[in-house]
Amino acid sequence: MVRTYIKRVQLAVEQQDAKSASAALTDAIPVIDKMAAKGIMHKNKAARHKSRLTAAVSRLTGTVSAL
Repeated sequence: MVRTYIKRVQLAVEQQDAKSASAALTDAIPVIDKMAAKGIMHKNKAARHKSRLTAAVSRLTGTVSAL
């Protein structure tokens, strides 16, 4: 499930679609957090994924966003 949400963000970034990338990121962050909370994913790995996805979307939109 988490991989699907991550891929959605990456696909939107590759297609240079800022609006859908932002929406996909907004959907992906709670899923990543849930997996980390359940212990399925290590918390540092979850933080790394969120950071990289946020940076990619920020480069695309030209803004700096905070988690």
